[in-house]
Amino acid sequence: MKAAVVTGASSGIGREFVRQLGYFYKDLDEIWVIARRRERMEQLRKESRVPLRIFEGDLMKKQVYKDYHRALREYVPDIRMLVNAAGFGKSGSFTEIAGEGKRIQTDMIDLNCRALTRMTQMTLPYMKQGSRIINLASAAAFCPQPDFAVYAATKSYVLSFSRALRAELKSGGIYVTAVCPGPVKTEFFTVSGELSGVLKKLSLAEAPAVVHKALKDSRKRRPVSVYGISMNVARIGAKLLPHGLIIGAEELFMR
Repeated sequence: MKAAVVTGASSGIGREFVRQLGYFYKDLDEIWVIARRRERMEQLRKESRVPLRIFEGDLMKKQVYKDYHRALREYVPDIRMLVNAAGFGKSGSFTEIAGEGKRIQTDMIDLNCRALTRMTQMTLPYMKQGSRIINLASAAAFCPQPDFAVYAATKSYVLSFSRALRAELKSGGIYVTAVCPGPVKTEFFTVSGELSGVLKKLSLAEAPAVVHKALKDSRKRRPVSVYGISMNVARIGAKLLPHGLIIGAEELFMR
């Protein structure tokens, strides 16, 4: 059985990957979707070109991993693609967010980093030559970001992990792509806080376009997928300029 696996499939970019994967892979038998909201995934079943196998659960809890591991052992699927799209962010200073709840920032680390790593570790034995991994990072991974400190740091982990894993797996014909979008028009900002700043609002992208480019870049075996001119400029700037200078400019702009 040929399958793809998508986490965070009930909304946003993860949901859009499920919608488009049937066009990317013509011979998929199933897409395995993992998220907390079953009703969203049941609705998505009606929109998908490929039959869905639903795993309802929270990736910060053990049960969903038990269910997933049991299914892997029972069906021994040929997993053609793993999309690690689950994640969330919270904007605000480190101390402000800490005042809102003790676990918010460590939950970001657990979901954005630990869960992604665990899903990759569990899935890799069922992947072979020609398989692909897509990890959702962010343009926030390019440089430390005041008022987005933990989120940006988790996405830097995703980008670094993806690049290193790509180097390790390349000889076996498995390719890893880190997707680094800027702001995307999804429910992300319901949790993170409303998008602020004129430049960020102007660079707001549509999820279908970001996912379409990510799948094309994965097919071309590119290590990183960045959508939009402004985000590519940000990527180049983060390479060329000292991060201290960029952070100072960000602080000045926010003031």
